[in-house]
Amino acid sequence: MPALVRQLRGLGGCANPIRLDGHRTEHELDTRTGEIGRVLHHLDSGDLPAGSLLIRCNNRRTTRCTSCAETYRRDTYHLITAGLRGGKGTPETVATHPRVFATFTAPGFGPVHNRPSGRPACRCGTAHTPDDPALGTPLDPETYDYEAAVLWNAHAGALWRRFSIYLRREIARRAGLTQRDFRHHARVSFAKVAEYQRRGAVHFHAVIRLDGPDGSDSPPPAWATPELLTDAIRAAAALARVDGPVVDGRAHVFAFGRQLDVRVIRSTDFDGGTELTDRAVAAYIAKYATKGAEAATGTLDRPLKFAAELAHLDLTDHARRLINTAWTLGARKDLEHLRLRAWAHMLGFRGHFSTKSRRYSTTLGALRDARTEWRRAQALDGNDRPEETTYVLAHWFFAGTGLTDTEEWLTASLEPAPGTEGEPTR
Repeated sequence: MPALVRQLRGLGGCANPIRLDGHRTEHELDTRTGEIGRVLHHLDSGDLPAGSLLIRCNNRRTTRCTSCAETYRRDTYHLITAGLRGGKGTPETVATHPRVFATFTAPGFGPVHNRPSGRPACRCGTAHTPDDPALGTPLDPETYDYEAAVLWNAHAGALWRRFSIYLRREIARRAGLTQRDFRHHARVSFAKVAEYQRRGAVHFHAVIRLDGPDGSDSPPPAWATPELLTDAIRAAAALARVDGPVVDGRAHVFAFGRQLDVRVIRSTDFDGGTELTDRAVAAYIAKYATKGAEAATGTLDRPLKFAAELAHLDLTDHARRLINTAWTLGARKDLEHLRLRAWAHMLGFRGHFSTKSRRYSTTLGALRDARTEWRRAQALDGNDRPEETTYVLAHWFFAGTGLTDTEEWLTASLEPAPGTEGEPTR
């Protein structure tokens, strides 16, 4: 029992770990001759207390695994913060670069129930409470453009890519540079996260920064100001367009909505007059990194295999119609490249929820590797030292997911061991 407790504690609270069967053997290796020497350590899954090697599921969704989602949220927070104030391999001078916090919304697909500011009630005549399930649902579902809503989500990622191209052009034009010369003077870096509005449409929150030509390692040119960056973002967002498919004679063209919000970081006009600090921005973006459509719209957090499953699921009528629309459109040959059936549970959106440019800051992989190395260092005794060169022979195969009833009961009574996130447990 104590050994099983130690193995489960190493999961850090993961509720749905992956089970692997197999073995791992470490041998000494003579670097001069290449000869494999004695066995240093051997691990067999059958000798482990749980009968399998257990590794965290690392699912970013709060609805699937609270513990792994919290680790993902914290990693995202540190990734965003590093690009705003430095650290994790990013120089602290990056805090002096022009940077803004921007929100890009979706266009309208029909009037929905909302809580308008400055007015006493919604268009329906009701003063909705913040937790009213009617919020975000159409006033008239029969006239709501479900087809355009789903196709917008499917093209949102392409629209962001088009915007990023136009943004560089607009900055270069304002600086009096050609597009070819711009890369020798400055670079645009960003980190963004996708969020679902209650109506089921994706919009983006992004930190956008102006650097020198070498990214965060080089200072921006003298003409690079937050005001120039803000003007360029507004102009690029207004110009960005993506041609969508023609469905039954109807041509779709997608652009961002009119509600574009661009705030200079550390201004005093964010959230009712409070200061827009780098810490507030990082926390705000990280909060949405672990949420999908299910958190805002009441849809699913996993793919559908058959449309008939919808009849047995507890969904809102609005979410059900969005999923049905994605499923129906996904059957069309001319739309198969959008993979709408595979992403029907995400209402058509198939992009990554959090993305960043290469030079913005560190990576999630680097943060996971650092955490793994720290755990290994903590596991070493004072007199132990890792072998300089070893030969590792390992063979693992998937044996299932989840915990047994006894393991679930024990896990629920445990506190995660410090520094155990993201590592296999033995």
